Amino acid sequence: MAWIYLSVAIVFEIGFALGTNATQGFTRLWPSVFTLLSAAGGVFTLSLALKTLDVGVGYTIWTGVGSIGTVVLGALIYKERITPAKLVSFASIIGGVVLLKIAAGI
Repeated sequence: MAWIYLSVAIVFEIGFALGTNATQGFTRLWPSVFTLLSAAGGVFTLSLALKTLDVGVGYTIWTGVGSIGTVVLGALIYKERITPAKLVSFASIIGGVVLLKIAAGI
């Protein structure tokens, strides 16, 4: 169940990051509401996942996978460029997540 909570937390994390851009400095009401609810939902579901997972594993996966999702969706939604350096960074994050799961015995 912890991995399901962590997956939901990652979706909220991506929504939070993308929503923050849409708020235009928290001057737009509905994107601001969405962003704040996403942040709260992400922290809440992460806390549920961390009841079982080690904090070092759960938090790192949450931020790492959330970062990858944010960059990919940022490219699709906001037309941001994905450069070769970003691709190398993605590979490093994915490799780190895999190693963390192995190290945690999961």
